[in-house]
Amino acid sequence: MKIAIGSDHGGFILKGEILKHIQSKGFDVKDFGCYSADSIDYPDVAHEVSEAVIKGGYDRGILICGTGIGISIAANKIPGIRAALCGDCFSAKAAREHNDANILTLGERVTGVGLAKMITDIWLATEFEGGRHADRVNKITDIEGRYNKI
Repeated sequence: MKIAIGSDHGGFILKGEILKHIQSKGFDVKDFGCYSADSIDYPDVAHEVSEAVIKGGYDRGILICGTGIGISIAANKIPGIRAALCGDCFSAKAAREHNDANILTLGERVTGVGLAKMITDIWLATEFEGGRHADRVNKITDIEGRYNKI
């Protein structure tokens, strides 16, 4: 599985930890930045990672900022992205099983490294259930299509 990962300055340290963690498990990962703790704008990184996932070069993406909120909002503006902010393991599993979330967002200032690694592991290992959940995801896509004319 190919993973695109990125963060702003508020998620820079946690991104490094998650990057090393998933590389150690054999995932093919590309780091889309940021590359230091210098201030950058999270929408820029959210856009790059989301576009990489939507264009099909990457199976899933992981985005990290201070809280995970802003970067999640920005990513979800890209048609076809279903970014889920997860601060617990149950949500990570449900985000994949029920919502087919293709981007996981995390908050460095609100989630410890150990928990973030567990959340990431569960999210990466969980497959979409389909069935009635696919019908709901399709409805989300239909709504998105009404408002995002490209």
